[in-house]
Amino acid sequence: MGARKRNTAEAAKEARKAQYFAKLNNCPTSPRKMRLVADLVRGMEVYKALGVLQFSDKEAAGKIETLLKSAIHNFEAKTGNAPEAGELCISNIAVDSARMLKRIQPAPQGRAHRIRKRSNHVTLFVNKIN
Repeated sequence: MGARKRNTAEAAKEARKAQYFAKLNNCPTSPRKMRLVADLVRGMEVYKALGVLQFSDKEAAGKIETLLKSAIHNFEAKTGNAPEAGELCISNIAVDSARMLKRIQPAPQGRAHRIRKRSNHVTLFVNKIN
């Protein structure tokens, strides 16, 4: 690794230490359904978002709720103290598509239809409210 590349990597590593985030990879839900839930909580205060997710009837809400709790615990681990109510907010939440499982569904008269079972990656960042 060259010196310039190493310096850039170290600078990026130092910048990541000040960010508090959690990732969920290969979640077997379509990205479109997950984005509906992500849009509900984007920009919200953390404990208010937990309340919204807890009482949402969508399956993806439970997965984002555990991801949000993980991000809060990551904040606690990096800073050493628990966040107070109104201190943290969801600064960024991104839902990207992941691998797609391709399956075959039998159809009449010897045909076959292709089924795409989608999955997604979710990245959730929390920051202090200024």
